[in-house]
Amino acid sequence: MRQRAENPGIPSPAAAGADRRRTDLAILWGVNAVDGLGSQASGVVFPLLLLGLGHSPGTAGTLAGSVALAGVVLGPLVAVPADRGRRRRIMTGSAALAALGTGLLALVCLGRPALWVVVSLALLERLCSAAYEAASRGALVRLADVDALPRAAAGLQVGDQASLVLGPALGGALFQLARPLPFLADAISYAAAAVGVGAIRTPLDTPLHAPLDATLGRPLDAPRDTGPEAGHGVARRARAGAALRGWTGAVRAGLGTVAGSPVLRLVLVWTSAAGGTLTLLFYTALFELGRDTHAAATGLVLAASGAAGLVGALVAPAVVRRSGAARVLTAAAWTLPVPCGALWWAGGAWGWGAAFAGLSLVLPLITVVLSSVAVACTPVPLQSRVGSVLGSAAALTAAGAPAAAGLLVTVWSTRAPVLLCTALFAVLALYTQVRAHAVVRAAKAAGAAGAVPGPGGGDE
Repeated sequence: MRQRAENPGIPSPAAAGADRRRTDLAILWGVNAVDGLGSQASGVVFPLLLLGLGHSPGTAGTLAGSVALAGVVLGPLVAVPADRGRRRRIMTGSAALAALGTGLLALVCLGRPALWVVVSLALLERLCSAAYEAASRGALVRLADVDALPRAAAGLQVGDQASLVLGPALGGALFQLARPLPFLADAISYAAAAVGVGAIRTPLDTPLHAPLDATLGRPLDAPRDTGPEAGHGVARRARAGAALRGWTGAVRAGLGTVAGSPVLRLVLVWTSAAGGTLTLLFYTALFELGRDTHAAATGLVLAASGAAGLVGALVAPAVVRRSGAARVLTAAAWTLPVPCGALWWAGGAWGWGAAFAGLSLVLPLITVVLSSVAVACTPVPLQSRVGSVLGSAAALTAAGAPAAAGLLVTVWSTRAPVLLCTALFAVLALYTQVRAHAVVRAAKAAGAAGAVPGPGGGDE
């Protein structure tokens, strides 16, 4: 204390810790952007790779969709060890393994690999990516205080939107140069993510202070049975059964936390509805604009959507800070039906692109508020599990959207999905109007009660 009094230029430990967390948050933003850029670059050309290898469009679409869905079930399972002190190891290990898998995929693309080889390596990348995403969902709470959560969530959203804008263009350009290049770029991005996570000095793992593991019912450091009965089959089966019950109980804890929280239920409804609705509308645009056989039309819609989303993510923290989270959430919810309803009169790529730009400009405001609210209201030991439940629900609704769009357009017209989505957004706006202020108050109360920790703690 005397030394700091005599040398006021020496930062206090608290100030040094805050500076370190800000630096580490910036690293996490960069890791997220680089990883997303590589994933978008390779993901957009994976169906083209299958087509180039001589497989039918039906086979390419089915396998691409199956690979994308493979991580939905894995996410909540991986979230259990992530919440139990293995977050950093899972993030670095899965990113490194994904780099190896996509690197091998780039290598085999030099020839004409068998279908099972391509699908196996793509499945390995998808599973590793799901494991990385599940573990990373609990990292934000270690790097940002509750007041800084909107800004922290917006930084991740900026990276996601930037990768949506740049990734497909980069992947297409690299694929034109050489078939392996998009997958090589993805491998490099995964390797960079592994190095970036390792460079974060703030502890990412939640300290396990409880003397017992609540889901396994025994001390964390207790030795396993070593008595004469340990080798008996009955004892082994009993231990295996207890471990399985503990694992499933841990997964159910994430589901139960979401189901029992009005705040998280609102987040679940919005994330699921937004992801499914945008995917439904995009495939509707694809079916509508595809009639004109203009390949650039879909690219225009994607570019307009991604660019507007990037702008929305950049301005979201300032808007929330100036207007308040509850007011922004309500106003944005009531704004969404306007550009969605405008699709009823949209004609051609410019009309669809303008409407999608309006949707994508407003949605980040909702995403930033709800992401920060979800982190603030989730108990620290359940961050990854709750995040995986929310992410899996959004992925499932988005996965069913292409088939729904095809059915609605075939049975009725392209206006049917537009009418359905507009009505859904109006119902969501009404629901949000009723719940917004209570949700924001609950997030502030959770932050004040210490749900989001300050500096401290350590990795195991």
